[in-house]
Amino acid sequence: MSQRTLIVSDIHLGAVAEENARAFLAFLEEAHRWGDELLINGDLFDFWFEYGQVIPRGQLDVLVRLRHLVEGGMPILFMGGNHDAWGGSFLRDEVGIDVLTEPARRCIGGRRAYIAHGDGLGPADRGYRVLRWAARSPAGRGLFRWIHPDLGLPLARLASGTRRAQARGAGVESPRATLLAKHAAEVLAAHEDVDLVVFGHSHRPEATELAPGRFYLNSGDWLHHNSFAVVTPDEIRLEAYRGSRAG
Repeated sequence: MSQRTLIVSDIHLGAVAEENARAFLAFLEEAHRWGDELLINGDLFDFWFEYGQVIPRGQLDVLVRLRHLVEGGMPILFMGGNHDAWGGSFLRDEVGIDVLTEPARRCIGGRRAYIAHGDGLGPADRGYRVLRWAARSPAGRGLFRWIHPDLGLPLARLASGTRRAQARGAGVESPRATLLAKHAAEVLAAHEDVDLVVFGHSHRPEATELAPGRFYLNSGDWLHHNSFAVVTPDEIRLEAYRGSRAG
């Protein structure tokens, strides 16, 4: 079997511009062109929270496409990001994807990888780690569930900075890109059994060989770049989706 892992992150459906959202849906229709499995490395949704009997509306198109990919034989791994860490049984049982909420080690594209969205990593993000812990803890989830969805979901979306980030444009770089690249080097130095560190979160596409045969990879985003990565035993490359094939 061919070992080709397709990686995307930071799509932010629900807040990203409509043209970017449509491009991502078209990309999913063609995903088999590039990969045999799909890793979504956080922030697929600008906000996602599964209540006991309720899921957010407005994302049926992407959920259907993901389920079609699974039914067509493409495994999907979903790493929760800082906007959508609250996935659960609906994504697993109804859509059929494997949900992770913490950094994990997996073999992807024939390489031994350390996978994390990237939020809360590194020494410069201590303050956010406290907020992250509170939001992802069982107590934090339980408290949010007491808020009615018609109030809680709009409040969460109002707090998001995604629309402002898209309006600023791709030329405005966040310091987190440099910090994550530095942290990737630290992970590789600390773990000899890791060949590839995969982050998202910074929105900057990056594929760098930090040591012979050992790489840092960030697949970028779908706010500015419409980018994705392809990992195989022979190569690691970044691509930008430019639209459906003709014919």
